[in-house]
Amino acid sequence: MTDLNAVALEALRINGFTPEFSDAARAELRGMHPATAGAGVRDLRELPWSSIDNTESRDLDQVEVAEELPDGSIRVRVGIADVDALVAKGSAIDAHAMANATSVYTGVAVYPMLPEELSTGLTSLNQGEERVVLVIDLLVSTDGTVTKHDVYRALVVNRAKLAYETVGPWLEGRGPIPPLVASTPDIEAQVWLQDRAASLLKGFRERAGALEFDTVEATAVGKDGKVEAITVTRKNRARDLIEDFMIGANVAIAQYLGEQGRSAIRRVVRVPRRWNRIVDIAATFGVALPAEPDPRALSAFLATRRAADPLRFPDLSLSIVKLLGPGEYSLDLPGTADDEGHFGLAAHDYSHATAPNRRYADLVTQRLVKAAIAAAPAPYSNDELAAIAKQCTDRENAANRVERVTRKAAAALLLAHRIGATFEAIVTGVNKDGTYVRLLSPPAEGRVVRGEQGMDVGERVRVKLVATDPARGFIDFEGAR
Repeated sequence: MTDLNAVALEALRINGFTPEFSDAARAELRGMHPATAGAGVRDLRELPWSSIDNTESRDLDQVEVAEELPDGSIRVRVGIADVDALVAKGSAIDAHAMANATSVYTGVAVYPMLPEELSTGLTSLNQGEERVVLVIDLLVSTDGTVTKHDVYRALVVNRAKLAYETVGPWLEGRGPIPPLVASTPDIEAQVWLQDRAASLLKGFRERAGALEFDTVEATAVGKDGKVEAITVTRKNRARDLIEDFMIGANVAIAQYLGEQGRSAIRRVVRVPRRWNRIVDIAATFGVALPAEPDPRALSAFLATRRAADPLRFPDLSLSIVKLLGPGEYSLDLPGTADDEGHFGLAAHDYSHATAPNRRYADLVTQRLVKAAIAAAPAPYSNDELAAIAKQCTDRENAANRVERVTRKAAAALLLAHRIGATFEAIVTGVNKDGTYVRLLSPPAEGRVVRGEQGMDVGERVRVKLVATDPARGFIDFEGAR
């Protein structure tokens, strides 16, 4: 029987990750304590902060609180873990974080960017514990525009560690109120107010042409290196709430650094190279998209299809996401001459700043912001930022490969007894390396090794399972008539 932990470790090493921390990094942990509030740190412990994340998440990067103002606008504060307060630039822990640049989540195990003593302990915004955070303060008007933003450090306490899996169904009227929401003073009203603020932010972005998807995330569930199942995660209202807040916070951070005349790392999703294929897919539904990439037109098409066929909308979402292509990090100089936007979010200013426990780009951005707040020199040169952006893009792509191999190894184990069976699938990739599909059920991914001629991204096809190799994460299909 294939051990998924062994598969994940091998994939990590093949893709250039260092799973173990050095003795020097371990030595730095000794004697560490949570950061304490110093000069310039506001005391906001009395506010009813809460977090929403996956049930199993322990590396909590952000907390949120909202306040309704007399004119109907909503003040949203997002608190981000001040990881830089404990992880010094140039330290052994920082060197490890830069080398890997991201935490890797394989389903069977988490390989953290930072030692767990930090990411799930000293810098995690755990319930009931005082933590120093970087607050991104947004004023959301009644039409969803952010009319004002500010950034500062503060001392906070997370009153309630909530979970997507229970808050989402409750907000949607499909489940009971989560016990922690019901039992914690002020939190029920807080979550509803946050939900309203998130809806305002989302509405503004959608009118600007932001793309809203409903993709299915398949995750291997394992124990002691053995696969137990493949679970499917779908978006819900709680996930949307946090996503909308994080987008607002990341836009505000990019704008803040620009206003301060500071270089930064920008998150970019370029204009899709395969727009013609997106046009072809829309045409099959009787919709004529413009010949040139147009996020507003694509957003309207997606909204129409979501309303018309919500059951199959995740399949369409997957096709469009694959054709949009991956995001990447790039150096952002002061001014607008080098600005490239985020096509999917219809945003010209976008950073990654809200997950410094998990992503190195976010930790670097945090250092840039803190230097700007203190009117101190920038901690990185432009050449250093360009190199870090390239490293973060490379490591993100590598992490995706590791997670995909582990997920496919788990699926190969589950499908091993079904050789010869035929499945409905959707084509997810066609390139020089081959043609790839994802089964509709179970949501397993594999390569079409025979009979793939004529297949293109977004098509629904029938395929027959011809081979599995769990040790290498291979699942092979042939086209079936």
